[in-house]
Amino acid sequence: MKIPDGSFSRGVFKVSGTEAIEAKLKELFADSDVVLAQEYCPTAFDWRIGVLDGEPLFACQYLMAKKHWQIVRHEDGKKSVEGSFKTVPLNEAPLAVMDAAVRAARLIGNGFYGVDIKETDGRVVVIEVNDNPNLDHGVEDAAEKDIVWDRLIQWFVRRLDAYYSPGA
Repeated sequence: MKIPDGSFSRGVFKVSGTEAIEAKLKELFADSDVVLAQEYCPTAFDWRIGVLDGEPLFACQYLMAKKHWQIVRHEDGKKSVEGSFKTVPLNEAPLAVMDAAVRAARLIGNGFYGVDIKETDGRVVVIEVNDNPNLDHGVEDAAEKDIVWDRLIQWFVRRLDAYYSPGA
């Protein structure tokens, strides 16, 4: 279960059993009007595929925090522990993952999206489409390098030109 405005594993809870689910729903609905439920898919990492204007921009694996089921382990009173990452060249990422990410992002629009995907048991499962994804130097751009930034800047320039030059 998760709240729609969580991030980096915050607001995401692994719950099973009717009583536990009802208790967690009651707790979450005290602070949120919406609660999302999804299948728990255990994996060693989540794919994050950056999609810009309907095309893949980067492919990154966010590894789970050590001995934990999320990419960040949050515990009350303790420092958060993050998993690592592995950025993959676009031409080496699984085609099924890339296709699912592009199709999911295109349903939202032509912007910049981070599509989170689980690949498990021969299935590709879209977990979410982030409309304000992080893009950290040395992480998501580690494989494609400056191409990521060049494409992003060109996209912004085209949008600004279209905005300030309507009908041109």
